[in-house]
Amino acid sequence: MNSIGWIVGHLTWQEQRYLLHRPQGIMLREDIQTEFFSGAPMTTPSLKEMLAAWRRITKATDPFLDQLTTEKLLVDLPFNGKRSGQSQGSAIRRMTYHYWFHIGEIQAIRQQIDNAGLPLYVGNIEGKAPYRPE
Repeated sequence: MNSIGWIVGHLTWQEQRYLLHRPQGIMLREDIQTEFFSGAPMTTPSLKEMLAAWRRITKATDPFLDQLTTEKLLVDLPFNGKRSGQSQGSAIRRMTYHYWFHIGEIQAIRQQIDNAGLPLYVGNIEGKAPYRPE
């Protein structure tokens, strides 16, 4: 079974890969790149350390995400300096689905450890985060 710390490290790897490294050439944490890629050996890193890395990397992605337009989402996301056939928008969609997958894993781990106090599904999303048109 994956540890929650490993899952957070893995999600951090994808954030860095799709929003910093491939489009901008920025590598904030080389260790994230080499230890948490898809297919990497399982480890049990500290959840606290991985959350700190995730927060640092996701904060660094904000300026990039803020400047994206529909046109920029359609641009090819290079891989090793070459065209990949994957657009920036498709990479972000993949990353979103990837989060959903691992959130399900985290919920399963938490249920096995202790299911007391876990939130119910998405809660009051209509009251707290209703859809608003652009």
